[in-house]
Amino acid sequence: MPKTALITGASSGIGYELAKCFARDGTNLVLVARDEARLRSIAAELQRSCGVSVRVIRADLARAAAPADVFRETQQAALAIDYLVNNAGFGAGGSFFETDLETELAMMHVNMVSLVHLAKLYLREMRKRNSGGILNVASTAAFQPGPLMAIYYASKAFVLSFTEALAEELRGTGVTATALCPGPTATDFQRRAKIESTRLVKSKLMAMMPASEVAQAGYRGFLQGKVIVIPGVWNKIGAQSVRLSPRALVRRITHKLQEG
Repeated sequence: MPKTALITGASSGIGYELAKCFARDGTNLVLVARDEARLRSIAAELQRSCGVSVRVIRADLARAAAPADVFRETQQAALAIDYLVNNAGFGAGGSFFETDLETELAMMHVNMVSLVHLAKLYLREMRKRNSGGILNVASTAAFQPGPLMAIYYASKAFVLSFTEALAEELRGTGVTATALCPGPTATDFQRRAKIESTRLVKSKLMAMMPASEVAQAGYRGFLQGKVIVIPGVWNKIGAQSVRLSPRALVRRITHKLQEG
């Protein structure tokens, strides 16, 4: 019987590419995002090219009630969710004392609170079946503090820590938890976060990976039951190097990279 994956933030970027990965292997989909028109276009594309069933749910995960609404809709449709992909998230650049509080509270809700809420709701059913998996999209930002993107970096550190702990709790149950930690990726993230002019984005030493490559690496690692997936050799080296470097040095280097 075909499996079903629920993917948040599926209207573009890594989420869209992950949807294609699952669909190509015959997995039915529930796609969640704010842009319903775009989701319906993707649904038609994947149904036509891959022959899978695709359901669309419009939801703004910055709203406290959104995860429960999504869960209720899948329950009413009698959909068993085998794979939960928490991909929705966004960032915002700038000094903390200058950035907009409402934007940052919304970011924290999307990046962390809704992720936890959805995991709590769907994990119960997975545990009853002793099968399934959760793929949480974190970032290489999770491995160090991020001056000039303080809330975003902290939110991704939360996602990584939460996923690692969850994976250990689930060990031996038939259910897995994976944190996908991409580095700079060619999506709309930079424009929305207003960090297009930073050294990190403009650096020729830090070439952005295509979203399709990030998604494929994350998908393969997820199916293999890996706890942490870091796509790209340089991203792996960077993530490990900050663990071995003095924290003060890591903070200063990250600060410089985030400057315009």
